[in-house]
Amino acid sequence: MDSHCPGQHRHLHDGRSDGLVPLQPIDLNKTNTFAELLHAMSNTAFAGRQLGQAFEVLEEMAKNEKCAVVMTLSGAMTVAKQGQIFCELIDRGIVQAVVATGALIAHGLTESIGLTHYRYDPTKSDETLFEQGYNRIYDTLEMESNLNNVEAVVRKVLNDSQPEDGMWSSARLCRALGEELERLDEGPGILRSAFQKNVPVFIPAFTDSEIGLDVSTWAMKNAFEKNGQDPSKMTSDEVFREMAPFNPFLDLQEYARFIQSSEEIGIFTIGGGVPRNWSQQVGPYVDITNNRVGTNLEAPRFKYGVRICPEPVHWGGLSGCTYSEGVSWGKFVPPQEGGRFAEVYCDATAVLPLLSKALFERIGKSE
Repeated sequence: MDSHCPGQHRHLHDGRSDGLVPLQPIDLNKTNTFAELLHAMSNTAFAGRQLGQAFEVLEEMAKNEKCAVVMTLSGAMTVAKQGQIFCELIDRGIVQAVVATGALIAHGLTESIGLTHYRYDPTKSDETLFEQGYNRIYDTLEMESNLNNVEAVVRKVLNDSQPEDGMWSSARLCRALGEELERLDEGPGILRSAFQKNVPVFIPAFTDSEIGLDVSTWAMKNAFEKNGQDPSKMTSDEVFREMAPFNPFLDLQEYARFIQSSEEIGIFTIGGGVPRNWSQQVGPYVDITNNRVGTNLEAPRFKYGVRICPEPVHWGGLSGCTYSEGVSWGKFVPPQEGGRFAEVYCDATAVLPLLSKALFERIGKSE
């Protein structure tokens, strides 16, 4: 009789005979590269195993020539100086589409035109920061003058470029901005790399960003000048009626066409929010199109998924929901049918550089 279970007889199993995977201690003397370290971490536990397994899935996804990879980005990742990592993921041909927040793209633009961000001095109050033109993002500062310089670039592109049908979308504007950054040649940037590699960049919540406000104020100013109106004598009800020539459904349809043209699809998500949900809803979008419109399209499902986000699942939000939950929505290939997914519950600034460095060591795609 086992002393720990009075009155019960147990047959104690050996893990190996039951097909369990044994864990292995990390021997740092045998790990000479980032890739080797992450592989060793995949045989440990907790967050280390999560990161190691994420590397294995990301590597397989990147090496699969049939797979188009969508990278979704949220949070202040460009302010946090992760932007050049995203550029290299595009430059190396690992990523075929980007879906991001407008704020992340706007803050990245400041680097692309030769500007910078600064470390926050906690001895200064937020009231003082406002008066001095510093916008605080946790422990980092974005200067208001930076955003004014970004607006000048956006305004120039809007004045100099015109879509054939006269209507802008986020992807169309990002493409035009990338072309302008290439001409300026003042620094690397997500939009510049995307333009060079013909990678579409979508900003689904476009008006929730500095760039969105730039487009709106550009449209209002143009309209008032054209109509000979004096804005200083207009009421707010009159001012905020003018609309920019912008149609978000152009983005939705372009993204759907991109996904439908891909043999297999994978998603690499930093954070969550609107970029993650907007990217993942393409499967259900095709499903309901078939049901409501009468089409006969094959609904896409993501075969791969790697997510780095500290959001816990129990809050019930999309940012923290698991890939297995997404299977129930028709967004992902079930694991038993070949789907491979990994989730790392961590601040991306702590693990993305390590994960990306290991990936760049292993893959053979061109820079």
